[in-house]
Amino acid sequence: MRTLLNISAFFLLVFVVTRLAIAETESAPSTQTTTPRIISVGGALTEIVYALNAADKLVGVDTTSQYPESATKLPQVGYQRQLSAEGVLSLKPDVILLTEEAGPPAVLEQIKAAGIKVITLPAEHSVEGVIKKIHGVAEAVGKVPEGDTMILEFKRKLSAAQQALPQTDKPNIVFLLNVGGGSPMAAGRNTAANAMIALAGGNNAFGDTHDGYKPVSSEAMIAANPSIILLTKDTLDTLGGIDKAVAIPGVALTDAGKNKRIVTMDSLYLLGFGPRLPEAVQELGQLLHKKQ
Repeated sequence: MRTLLNISAFFLLVFVVTRLAIAETESAPSTQTTTPRIISVGGALTEIVYALNAADKLVGVDTTSQYPESATKLPQVGYQRQLSAEGVLSLKPDVILLTEEAGPPAVLEQIKAAGIKVITLPAEHSVEGVIKKIHGVAEAVGKVPEGDTMILEFKRKLSAAQQALPQTDKPNIVFLLNVGGGSPMAAGRNTAANAMIALAGGNNAFGDTHDGYKPVSSEAMIAANPSIILLTKDTLDTLGGIDKAVAIPGVALTDAGKNKRIVTMDSLYLLGFGPRLPEAVQELGQLLHKKQ
């Protein structure tokens, strides 16, 4: 009889413990997390999301997100400097990734007030700026180890690209923007173009004369006497070809104009300061130092 009682007590104990465990599991909050819905605002940030194989988290991008091509198929929320709260909120994101260039500020405040997490990353045009972007995006998409690996590879490729550049010859470059009418806008210091020219082993002819993008007269262009005019492909297409570029006020009387040395690159690739920066530096360096 004692044995039967002991066995009964044992099974009763097992039953009670099992029910308590089940009840605790049912009442405990779920630890399962859903995939965050992310909007990426800024071409470089979107490139990083794709490079980290986290594109499945994207529900929208801005109009500067032109690479890879699949990014252009996603719903768009407008230009990064002119976002609308309605466009962003309609996609029901959990997180929005953007840089300091995004705005306007009032719209960003509306987005934050709606409970959306806003992660702001640096827009600086530098190698360190790219590394900060990779760190920030990797944390946001939950891929920190992959981000660390990407940074190491980024540094390795950039170092190799710069070591391959000529160490003495620094061609005189002018980067032009907004050349549709009137005086062309030339890049000075504190611009992505100025930083890229330096990384690729060139000298920005207006790097010491003004800050940002400023109109330059024919006289200033002739005095700068660039050996190469650097444009984005979109700008050259808008102009209508190399002959039109040479016809920009003052350019025809420079070495660049006389020799028709007009160099073009894709705008995001050249000025985006994203994960493809090492490849862009290598390509630009080859174009700038190409022998005639």
